[in-house]
Amino acid sequence: MHQIPDICYMDNQLLHYLQLGPSFSAADRQEIADAFEQKTFREGEVLFPSNHICRQLFFVCKGVLRILVLGDNGNEVTHYFINENHFCTILNSFNQQVAAHESILAACDAEIMAIDRDRLLALYATYPLLKTAVDQRIQQALLEKINTRNAYLGMDSSARYQRFLEKQPDVASRVQLRDIASYLGITPQSLSRIRRNRL
Repeated sequence: MHQIPDICYMDNQLLHYLQLGPSFSAADRQEIADAFEQKTFREGEVLFPSNHICRQLFFVCKGVLRILVLGDNGNEVTHYFINENHFCTILNSFNQQVAAHESILAACDAEIMAIDRDRLLALYATYPLLKTAVDQRIQQALLEKINTRNAYLGMDSSARYQRFLEKQPDVASRVQLRDIASYLGITPQSLSRIRRNRL
C-alpha cells in the first residue's frame, strides 16, 4: 500500500457516486470527502486479510479489487470482482464487528479511498442522510453481484466464460486469468483451452 497525494478528481468521483442532494452544502461535501484517505495498491497487495475484523470501507476510484476465500484444498476462490465506482468491504464483518473468512486483494493496480468505521459512524451522526446514500449504494451493488452470479447458473465452463466477457469486459481485460478461472469455478487449464478454442 502506498500513500498518494491529494487528487481532487478522486474526491469528486466519490461525491458524484454518492449523489448527495441539495441538503449538503459544498463545505459538507468537502468534509465527507476529506474523511476518506486516498491510497494506491499494487496488483496482489492485500487491503484486508482474512480472520480479522474489517474496520474499513473502501471506494474504488481506479482498478479492480477481488474478494476471495481459501477453499478446502487451500486454493483461492474468488467470490467477486469490484471495479470503479463501487464500495467494497466485508459487509457482515464491518457491520457486526466479527472476524471475516474473506480477504480483499487488488486484482490489478488500484487507487482507492478508505474510511475507518468509527469515522464513518461519526459522519453518519452529523449527516444522517449520508448513511442513507451509502446504504443505498451498497444494497444496489449487492443486488448486482447476486444477479451476476446467478447468470452463470446451469452453464458449462465455456458458456460461463462467454457470459463473463459479455457482462464484465472491463474486468476481464485487467485481471489475471487464474483469478477469472477461480471466479468462474473452472481450472486455469480449462480456461486456457476454452480461450484457445475461441481463436
